[in-house]
Amino acid sequence: MHTQALEWVEQYSTDGPVSVLDIGGRNINGTPRPLFPNATRYTVLDIAPGDGVDIVADAATWNPDRSYDVVVCCEVFEHTDAWPLILETAYRALIGDMTGMLILTMAGPGRAPHSAVDGGPRLYDGEHYRNVEAPVLEAALAAVGFRGVVVDEQFDSNDVRAIAYR
Repeated sequence: MHTQALEWVEQYSTDGPVSVLDIGGRNINGTPRPLFPNATRYTVLDIAPGDGVDIVADAATWNPDRSYDVVVCCEVFEHTDAWPLILETAYRALIGDMTGMLILTMAGPGRAPHSAVDGGPRLYDGEHYRNVEAPVLEAALAAVGFRGVVVDEQFDSNDVRAIAYR
């Protein structure tokens, strides 16, 4: 995970006792886990087993069995067309009443393709890659029912990032 993505998450992280669900959080090239040092629970959901993964499942179809204070999803959406369904999963996983926070980072327009397998520039057979546009993300968050949505596009790093509340 690149520095700008971690810096975005750090702005909204806490050292308080929160439960965190990290969607797509297999540690390939960094993790936001240290930004939540006193998490009462830090659960990593990923489509593949690997470093730090607690639950192996497809986030587009997974049904949470509990609620979380924070859902983090970093550098995932560009790797799947099913990202709007992942937003629905995140919404279901969060506690309600504008207290459950979603923190997102993803590749925006102009970022060069990179692999979800190893973070390198080579895409493997069958890998998907498509940058996400800020207005499309904002509309999708609203359609799912998120409130207090802030979408930010960084042109210097080709990042799109957001926070939203359930």
